[in-house]
Amino acid sequence: MRSRELLELPSKKEVRVDSTRRTALVAGLFYLITFAASIPAVFLLAPVLNHADYIVSSGSDTRVLWGCFLDLVNALACIGTAVALFPVVRRQNEAVALGFVTSRMLEAAIIVIGVVSLLAIVTLRQDLAGAPGTNTASLVTTGRALVAVRDWTFLLGPGLMPGINALLLGYLMYRSGLVPRLIPVLGLIGAPLQIASAIAAFFRGDHAVTALTVIATVPIFLWELSLGLWLVVKGFKPSPITAGMADPTSRRSGP
Repeated sequence: MRSRELLELPSKKEVRVDSTRRTALVAGLFYLITFAASIPAVFLLAPVLNHADYIVSSGSDTRVLWGCFLDLVNALACIGTAVALFPVVRRQNEAVALGFVTSRMLEAAIIVIGVVSLLAIVTLRQDLAGAPGTNTASLVTTGRALVAVRDWTFLLGPGLMPGINALLLGYLMYRSGLVPRLIPVLGLIGAPLQIASAIAAFFRGDHAVTALTVIATVPIFLWELSLGLWLVVKGFKPSPITAGMADPTSRRSGP
């Protein structure tokens, strides 16, 4: 009976492949979720971002709330990509992998700050707009200030941090060979351009250099999209760091 049970146990190679494939799938799905959440959010948030008097207008609060919700989903998915990949990429370079996790969490935190500023606008519009004794001019000024907070968080979060993330993860992916090297090369090309674009906008008072922004955005967009699609469809390529991952079956004990 014991010999039969041993024959039915999955081999170490099968367990390892299943584990790394699952990790790649989860990480890839999180990357695709960031696209599925962040792109619609841009359009849903347009009323509050592009209309200075939104806070005293009739408002489109449901639309704005959905946009805020998608930004929160995006923030959580950002963290998910790092948490899912960390156990694998740490085997290439733990310090760089930890830096990637930290930068991804910082990006998510900055995004959440921007979401909170927009939620504050919705609350003030619902509670104070049109109420007796409300100073409309002051309310509009407050609304503009909260939108300015969100604009700066957009520059420092989705603007600057993807460049840092691409630099760190691109290095790890290129050195480890976990994905075709063309994919991390896109990230390594886009990273300095994205960082330079964000820094330029920072010193111009959050006014982007349009040409530089477009040039920087394309490789970063392709890097993250191609990475997510590859991890979902293909998973990790065979690599020494995945071959050396711990096998859960080796920890079994007892008869």
